[in-house]
Amino acid sequence: MPQMAPIGWLSLFIIFSMTFILFNMMNYYSILPSSPKSSEKSFFRINSMNWKW
Repeated sequence: MPQMAPIGWLSLFIIFSMTFILFNMMNYYSILPSSPKSSEKSFFRINSMNWKW
């Protein structure tokens, strides 16, 4: 029945969209970045940017 074809395309689109969103969420949350510790911040020094012309 060709009249039922849009329902098939809609279900394929919904399944593909849900799979795509699930795959992206799994990739996004699979790696937890390490948070910077306060002891690492002490190594940075602020250099004075006063130019001597």
